[in-house]
Amino acid sequence: MNEHHPDRTTVLFSRTDPALGRFAVRPLNLATDAELLHGWVTHPKAAFWMMQGLTEAEVVAEYRRIAEHPHHDACIGTVEGRPAFLVERYDPARVELVGLYPPQPGDIGMHFLCAPTDTPVHGFTRAVITSVMAFVLDDPAVRRVVVEPDVRNTAVHALNAAVGFRPAGPITKPEKEALLSFCTREQFAAATRGARA
Repeated sequence: MNEHHPDRTTVLFSRTDPALGRFAVRPLNLATDAELLHGWVTHPKAAFWMMQGLTEAEVVAEYRRIAEHPHHDACIGTVEGRPAFLVERYDPARVELVGLYPPQPGDIGMHFLCAPTDTPVHGFTRAVITSVMAFVLDDPAVRRVVVEPDVRNTAVHALNAAVGFRPAGPITKPEKEALLSFCTREQFAAATRGARA
């Protein structure tokens, strides 16, 4: 989890989507991914990521903090070998949601961001969140995924619902009003039955 310059060929997880091909997740490598990462998180379509206006050095510094944190990590997702999305995992009892909800054993927090594109592919974002969830739940210790998107981010609320998340209600974080939502293994399995996982 704390490797700064992992080999870009390391595959942590992969699955094949019947329509869109092989989705894989590898560790973020700040030595080689900095420009790509900066372009994604500062893009106008990533407004809810709240990194607009940051320099590449500032983005790298933030992701170095994540890489060095014992309870937070970041990964790059690829589709057919091309970088296409960002994934973060964190322990919500120690990062992001400390004191804001009653954590349970086996909880894991998740953020994901699709790379900006001028040529959207139908079903792509849903395939990404399905792959991200399958990756996060690939750890047998994980029993429930926790998310806290901005209450205004209706597109993500719909995607979350499509893979089994159920809202628990709004919570106030220092940087936003968030919709706390949970998805158990069983809810994910039920929501994605029929999708190749």
